[in-house]
Amino acid sequence: MSKTEKNQELAAAKAGMDRKTARDYLGDPRLPSERKEDRSWRTRSDPFTEVWEQIREQIAANPGLEALTLFEALQRQHPGKFADGQLRTLQRRLKHWRATAGPEREVFFGQQHVAGQLGQSDFTRMGELNITIGGQSFPHLLYHFVLTYSNWEDVSLCYSESFESLSDGLQNALWELGGAPLDHRTDRMSLAVNNASDEREFTTRYEALLRHYKMTGQKIQAGKANENGDVEQRHYRLKRAVDQSLLLRDGRDFPSVDEYKKFVRALVNQLNAGRRERLRHEMQYLSPLPAGRLESMKRERVKVDSGSLIYVDRNVYSVHSRLIGEKVEARLGAEIVEVWYAGRKVEDLARLRGRGKHRVDYRHIIDWLVRKPGAFENYRYRAELFPTSRFRMAWDALRETSPLRANKRYLEILDLAAKEGEARVDEALRSLLEMGEIGEGKLNADTVRALLLVGDAPVPVTRIDIAEVSLSSFDELLCGTGVLQ
Repeated sequence: MSKTEKNQELAAAKAGMDRKTARDYLGDPRLPSERKEDRSWRTRSDPFTEVWEQIREQIAANPGLEALTLFEALQRQHPGKFADGQLRTLQRRLKHWRATAGPEREVFFGQQHVAGQLGQSDFTRMGELNITIGGQSFPHLLYHFVLTYSNWEDVSLCYSESFESLSDGLQNALWELGGAPLDHRTDRMSLAVNNASDEREFTTRYEALLRHYKMTGQKIQAGKANENGDVEQRHYRLKRAVDQSLLLRDGRDFPSVDEYKKFVRALVNQLNAGRRERLRHEMQYLSPLPAGRLESMKRERVKVDSGSLIYVDRNVYSVHSRLIGEKVEARLGAEIVEVWYAGRKVEDLARLRGRGKHRVDYRHIIDWLVRKPGAFENYRYRAELFPTSRFRMAWDALRETSPLRANKRYLEILDLAAKEGEARVDEALRSLLEMGEIGEGKLNADTVRALLLVGDAPVPVTRIDIAEVSLSSFDELLCGTGVLQ
């Protein structure tokens, strides 16, 4: 502006500055921003000078300590010395110390993902989303698989971190995808290993699974979840997407597990829809799938003991009493245990989760319990022989009204449930309990059978039910037309 105006005074006025200031700027070749000097002095005294050495020692011993925690401790140690407004001062000083003299921080190196190279997988718990089935709590996990290049993902519902859940989930993902990456990375899978009978056995089965799909296995370092960062990040984003979809759905309860699975599948397909282009490119580099899936089931040869029980994977299951003394093959899947004898499947049992559990089906042993009613009183697994709360109520009622015959009468009712249907007998017990028909001798198998026969009896063709007709409606009609006025 000084070159376009007649004099410096007019140029300074138009620039909004004093003439002396303008002359000073014109005489200095530096820009105004370059003339400002960095301040190296404090404008006020540091209130933490006396306690700084104490603070530094605390941080050195426990690097995770936050400024707020330290500040509150100082306020307790020195009442009235530190005002709340000085917290920000301590936060700035700690930040400066950590950046200039504090411990080194871990460096994370951004990775370049190669198409078809790597898939990552892990289990994630869904309890925080409060999903229910039929109004009942539904604790479960999702096995989560992600391709690191295209971010294509797949999930499978499961209930525990086991090899069977891992195998089913991984194979479901690969067959849904239609190919396999060169490498598969997981965490240390400590829970899955602990749930296996033997660590060596788990390793052998996992290596066989990888060989079947011609993949190389990788494991992250202990405590380094960032090395499995893609799937960890997808855990967070998937749960957020599920939560948002549940909010739009305006409800977290599902009528059945299958309906919930359909809901999750539709959501995953929607998420994958935006990755089609990158997935199309990555598909060129995936390895072809083998001719078929690898069986995920673990097989064990076990003998049925004298109690009609088998011990499988550190849990107890009952089988039919006719198999006592025979050797059967138990095939453990992620959710079921199949029992095979002589090349034929004889039982499908829901798999127990955890260790030291038991599941005894009264139908397997009721024939012999009826013959030996005295064994019921102190039977180790007696609680398993009350299939519903009404059966337990019937047992309690029998103990009060017929204590000497309670065992025999209850077991006869249980035998009836095994032969005629548990739900029908349960309904008959409900009727008897509500009517109070539980006095001396009244609650027995014959009484229950009689109720079942009444429910099964066909309606006679000669019986005609005519509903009672109310004449008041005709009176109203006639009054409305003026006939009765």
